[in-house]
Amino acid sequence: MTAKTVTDAMFVLADHEKAKFLQRFFKTGKEEYAHGDIFWGIKVPETRVIAKVNKNMPLFEIEKILKSPIHEVRLCGLFILIEQFKKGNETDKKIIVDYYLTNTQYINNWDLVDLSCYKIVGNYLLDKPRDILYSLAKSQNIWEQRIAIVSTWAFIRQNDFKDTLSISELLVDNPHTLIQKAVGWMLREVSKRNEFEMLQFIEKHYFNISRTTLRYAIEKLPEYQRKNILQGNFQ
Repeated sequence: MTAKTVTDAMFVLADHEKAKFLQRFFKTGKEEYAHGDIFWGIKVPETRVIAKVNKNMPLFEIEKILKSPIHEVRLCGLFILIEQFKKGNETDKKIIVDYYLTNTQYINNWDLVDLSCYKIVGNYLLDKPRDILYSLAKSQNIWEQRIAIVSTWAFIRQNDFKDTLSISELLVDNPHTLIQKAVGWMLREVSKRNEFEMLQFIEKHYFNISRTTLRYAIEKLPEYQRKNILQGNFQ
């Protein structure tokens, strides 16, 4: 199992027409957030299959995959890390988490973050101190900021909202749309389990929360309630 084996298997699945669409969808143009990223147009389920077939790949080969200029190849590397994390012992999991956090420069688009961080970083931190997430939230790198907030999805699933809300406070006035959407998304996930906690948060931060974050957070509420909140009425 080598990086070349994975890359060759994925190249066979390339769909150039879909790749053109993905290049636009994931904002790879000049001065866009994913400028220069290259897509082959491979479906996520197909990438997962290749990852599972190669789930026992050694870390030094995964590293080659993760450094690939091809978006879907990097995603495959992350899926392999997830597979190894699920099966690993505590030592294995720490190695994977440390490796993941050392290589955030290659986890450089929102889907790469969203499909991996809560399954690796979030799950690892369920029973551990979470200081690293606060450091990531204060980073100047938007992907590290997004890792910080989306990793808390693992906690939300355990009805643990404290860190989601605290990190949302750090990011609530972030100017980047991708962070605004991620914060709103996690607040919406909180709302599914504890609507009161989410409403308290947005009422407290109503005057500095972005409309994007706000709309994402309240998306699943009844229409009349959404309209009231958008007008600043929380009664």
